[in-house]
Amino acid sequence: MLDYTLIEEYQSLFDIDANLNRLVKKIELLNYINPLNIESEKKQFFASKYKYEPNFKYPKLKFNGYKLHRLFYSQRLERIEDDDIRQLYEDIIYEYSGLIECIETINQGRKFYFNSLKSFGTPTEKDIDNAKFILRFDDTDFEEDMLPMYDANEAKAYFEDFAKRYDFKYNLKLSTNISAAAMVINNTQTLVLRKNHKFSKNQLKVLANHEIGVHMVTTFNGLNQPLKVFSNGLPNNVETQEGLAVFSEYKSGCLTLTRLKELAYRIIAVDSLIKGYSFADTFDLLYSQYKLNKNKAFSITLRVHRGGGFTKDHLYLTGLEKVYKYAKAGKDLDVLLTGKVSLEYIDTIKKLQELGLANTSKHFTDAYLNDDVANKNLDFILKSLK
Repeated sequence: MLDYTLIEEYQSLFDIDANLNRLVKKIELLNYINPLNIESEKKQFFASKYKYEPNFKYPKLKFNGYKLHRLFYSQRLERIEDDDIRQLYEDIIYEYSGLIECIETINQGRKFYFNSLKSFGTPTEKDIDNAKFILRFDDTDFEEDMLPMYDANEAKAYFEDFAKRYDFKYNLKLSTNISAAAMVINNTQTLVLRKNHKFSKNQLKVLANHEIGVHMVTTFNGLNQPLKVFSNGLPNNVETQEGLAVFSEYKSGCLTLTRLKELAYRIIAVDSLIKGYSFADTFDLLYSQYKLNKNKAFSITLRVHRGGGFTKDHLYLTGLEKVYKYAKAGKDLDVLLTGKVSLEYIDTIKKLQELGLANTSKHFTDAYLNDDVANKNLDFILKSLK
């Protein structure tokens, strides 16, 4: 608990933080970006021999974007006396404003794509080189663990058992309207599993460490902070959070070359957006040129084309590369688990901790405590990334 003298001293900061918290609750991008008719459009796309351009439908907007922008920018940040903390909140307002523009323009073609670029960027030449480097490696070894054999109810039981190692209670639900096999909805502490998906043993382990071991851990650590911004997210937190999540797959021994290649294919797919590729073009690139099976090619294409061109997926590999190097240098991972935070703001987070305005992590990713992970191939690849 914070003592009252601290709340008094930083009253303006707490007021602004509380205002932003009320506003940001309405703009969970993942609630809007997942199409409602994935299965019917997928059937039609396959029936057309991969020529049909899917016509996805999206959830209706539940807020007035213009009003929200105005309320974000009406915050009197000059009342925050500390320069670093004021700068953090300024960056946050720009970030949230960008997310509103993303949500407002979902399904508006290039308009959405340009807003996505503003919020999530696009792969650099270096990122594309890294992706192509990973794709050179052979991953044809067959493993029984990779066979899709568990349905969503069996997956649910697996996740419930896995979560017993953590001291928090989250919600778990099944849905047909998500493009990933599983995802965490931060503001309702919910893990959503794709109802009609078949999971392999390895994928269950991957998703448990990724979604619960990191995304849920940072969700609950964020809720344990005096400032709500830790829960709502710092600028560019997606790259760091996804990097941490894939790093936990690596540390728990379930990161495979196949999974690493999937992250590389996502970069290739995101890069196709900048070249103006249609849905069918990106699918053809993955299916015909890179020889992915049609379901995997569709899934990656859907992830990057939803909304009109969603560039977020390139951040998984860049995030992994940054977190891997950070951890290998012996730096503190605890600070990156304090909420939905990002590498760029470590100094500010530490300053907030010193001032008593932020806590260290209540929950810690248990995979990070594992020191006997030895995978020479993966280490060679990760160390070689530029």
